[in-house]
Amino acid sequence: MPLSLADFDYELPPELIAQFPLPERTASRLLVVDGARREDRRFADLPGLLHPGDLLVFNDTRVLRARLHGLKDSGGRVEVLIERPVGRHEALAQIRASHAPWPGSRLRLEGALEVDVVARDGAFFLLRFPAADDLVDLLERHGKLPLPPYIQRPAEASDEARYQTVYAQARGSVAAPTAGLHFDQPLLDALRAKRVELAWLTLHVGAGTFQPVRVDDLARHRMHRERYVIPADTAAALVAARARGGRIVAVGTTTLRALEAAAQEGGILAGPGETDLFILPGFRFRTADALITNFHLPKSTLLMLVSAFGGLENLRQAYRHAVAERYRFFSYGDAMFIKRQDAP
Repeated sequence: MPLSLADFDYELPPELIAQFPLPERTASRLLVVDGARREDRRFADLPGLLHPGDLLVFNDTRVLRARLHGLKDSGGRVEVLIERPVGRHEALAQIRASHAPWPGSRLRLEGALEVDVVARDGAFFLLRFPAADDLVDLLERHGKLPLPPYIQRPAEASDEARYQTVYAQARGSVAAPTAGLHFDQPLLDALRAKRVELAWLTLHVGAGTFQPVRVDDLARHRMHRERYVIPADTAAALVAARARGGRIVAVGTTTLRALEAAAQEGGILAGPGETDLFILPGFRFRTADALITNFHLPKSTLLMLVSAFGGLENLRQAYRHAVAERYRFFSYGDAMFIKRQDAP
């Protein structure tokens, strides 16, 4: 049967949306989902769920200070959220204002940056920043950390560390790959001590990840594009894991999406790419055997992806269980360990 947006809705009490991280990264709860079976665990139990020779694949993207405030030529206030850089001096961005700025107008952001509005592309604007400095460096000096819209508070000093993974390297995201927020260095060391292999790729998460699906007919939805890089040593580690019979575990939906995008022609292709891959139930996964992920928004493309991975009815029941058991939801919330429905 064709799926509609309503198939991915659920009731979530607002008080279950985590507004702050727990004091320790690994203190979160972990809901294990293996088909129709569910088990309540702690995230610190993760090494016990893995075997020597398994391979964990992480997204090492680093969140930019991508939120900027300022004024239009007219004096009206604007809030700019960078979607993604598209060059050393240009970026696609969302702009919140009482009246959208016109192409050809100028914004003054953070009292220091004269930014030209070059063009409009649907929900996004193409902005040109001053050429004297690299765009990413300008954002790091003048911007603010872009907490997700469901966190109903301004970013605090502690978020500068806690809304980044401990292994973040490649600057370019405007949202954290949140499954990775549960890992600290002692847990990574414990996984290595158990001879679980670790590998990294990069997918820069865009602000479009928070854009709602606005059509009931899911075949009409178009995903935002995101950039990724699969290093050659990570591609080799995936091949080696398969050869030795180890499981491949994707840490986060962004990691899984990058792996699947790189595998659409068969084996994993190393190197850079862009993807607008939209994963729905019925999708044939080629890469990961298990997925570590946070809980996702109702009617979101991320909920659709995890439902495809673990089975639609299995995930419906898992989310009902999580709500009943008072799990914490979204970026600073708890996590799931989902076994692929058709995985051995």
